[in-house]
Amino acid sequence: RSPLLASSAASDVYKRQYMIICAMPSESRIRGGCKMQENNVDVIFDAISENESFARVVAAAFVTRLDPTLEEISDIKTAVSEAVTNSIVHGYEGKGGKVYMTLSLEDREIIIKIKDEGVGIENVHKAMEPLYTTKPELERSGMGFSFMEAFMDELNVYSRKNVGTTVIMKKRIGESNR
Repeated sequence: RSPLLASSAASDVYKRQYMIICAMPSESRIRGGCKMQENNVDVIFDAISENESFARVVAAAFVTRLDPTLEEISDIKTAVSEAVTNSIVHGYEGKGGKVYMTLSLEDREIIIKIKDEGVGIENVHKAMEPLYTTKPELERSGMGFSFMEAFMDELNVYSRKNVGTTVIMKKRIGESNR
């Protein structure tokens, strides 16, 4: 095969696996004397473990315009990893589906929404307890929600049995160590 055909085939695989459907800044606003622009991106990807790292990198790249510290980037990547892994392992129980990730910047805050249309969570309060897991046979630690809470400023979880789960996380960038 020619390099051009190989490149085209790789591009086709990429297009099937990752589909970014919207990336556009919304209206500019004046806040606190400086002009800030809101920005939003929606990403849909297959609920397979290989895409967990893709989601982490997209979230980290998206927040870079706020000039986050390495610690802030690491916090965001860890929280996204936990939320996406929960969708894949618990939401779809490894049987496939789509994970929907929405990233928004408002002033110096990133808002991350991870949504699945999987089995849902029967008792969200119980699921958020440290060490609670529905998959001990898969050596799950039950710390996913605890890590999300620890690394983000705000965490909200909405779920309906047999409908799916939405995790919304928020983090202010540059609030400390600047």
